[in-house]
Amino acid sequence: MAANLIQSLQEIRDFRASQGKRYPLWLILLLVVMGTISGCKGYQALEDFGVRHYQAVSEKLGLTVTRLPSDTTFRRILQKLDFQALAQQFEQWANSTFDTEPGEWIAIDGKSIKGTVTEPGTAYQNFIGLVSVYSSRQGVVLASQQFESKKSGELKVVQTMLEALHLKEVVFTMDTLHCQKNY
Repeated sequence: MAANLIQSLQEIRDFRASQGKRYPLWLILLLVVMGTISGCKGYQALEDFGVRHYQAVSEKLGLTVTRLPSDTTFRRILQKLDFQALAQQFEQWANSTFDTEPGEWIAIDGKSIKGTVTEPGTAYQNFIGLVSVYSSRQGVVLASQQFESKKSGELKVVQTMLEALHLKEVVFTMDTLHCQKNY
């Protein structure tokens, strides 16, 4: 198992053709993780994050590039990225780095991803959703799982995630969707 986040991100297969690669995939993904944690919401915000932190990131990581990726580079990578591979590597790293303590509060919530709705005029719309398991004390996502609403639902995804995480002696907070009597 990888000892740090960079090593975990290096385990993700690079899907790009070898020609024209200016940045290693792990670096782009590291910037996405750091930018997202810092509140970046969009490709331009990720580029701005890289511009603001270029000096520190370059020095800390020993980079020789003259600039960090642009918004179009982030867009191209994130549109083609295998999200499950990223989530799996991040979760393995998070679970090996962060331990939950008895009585710790764990928030679980699902959100639909903007712009993924198909069949909007029908009674049963299809969309991509994301469920996250978040440690409030540590301020870190312990797990996340993507799902398609017509193939699965948030209830089933949460059940599967909790079985896999083996969390004990913690307090879960969830929205009312998870208060169904007959599920």
